[in-house]
Amino acid sequence: MTTRPSPDSPLVARFVASPNHGERRGYSRPNCLILHYTGMPTGAAALKTLTDPASEVSAHYLIWEDGVIDQLVAEKDRAWHAGKAWWKGESDLNSASIGVEIVNLGHDGGSPPFPDRQIAATIALGRDVCARWAIAPERVLAHSDVAPARKQDPGEAFPWERLWRAGVGHWTEPATLSGGALFAHEEDGPPVRALQAMLALYGYRVGIMGVYDRQTRQAVAAFQRHFRPGRVDGEADASTVATLKALIEGLGRGS
Repeated sequence: MTTRPSPDSPLVARFVASPNHGERRGYSRPNCLILHYTGMPTGAAALKTLTDPASEVSAHYLIWEDGVIDQLVAEKDRAWHAGKAWWKGESDLNSASIGVEIVNLGHDGGSPPFPDRQIAATIALGRDVCARWAIAPERVLAHSDVAPARKQDPGEAFPWERLWRAGVGHWTEPATLSGGALFAHEEDGPPVRALQAMLALYGYRVGIMGVYDRQTRQAVAAFQRHFRPGRVDGEADASTVATLKALIEGLGRGS
């Protein structure tokens, strides 16, 4: 008789075991929480994919539109959700993280709003996971943060500020939108290098080469998607730079 796995969180409604997992590699415990949207037509389709061995993808948790939470992979195990990713020098984010999939059509489905009950459940789960594993606020990340060239989720419609006000994640009030791009594509010089250094300091993968290249543009777009969602275009304007500086200063204050 097969023993049903026990949920790690009291918030879980049911454990729907996915075969798509393995042992964490080089990490005894997760140090970050990565949020995704499913980007599929239905939650049922997403659950089928996340538990299908042929798909080779999974996550630790799936949060439905009505706030019901399913656990798919035990937290001690390595779920396959982040793919090729990078943050603050770490490249095996699957081994370093807890992954949460949130049922939502995503960009291809018009970026519908996330229902209140779903966000309330995301907050509750985030608080629980971060408390148990001592995950720092600035380590609550978007999939797009750790894979800017490939991913956009959970997207600029995701209410990061609401999570932060409830004690999950890192945030600062975005600086007011004003003016246009500070740099042309492939422009080089010390100001570009300074921007790249700040992005890298916060955690994004970007070469500090002093050239506003494609990688830098992708990192800027990912940053905007998470922290300055009013305009997501990959252009480093004054608002983007000011918001990034404020976030870094917030790290210094431990906020």
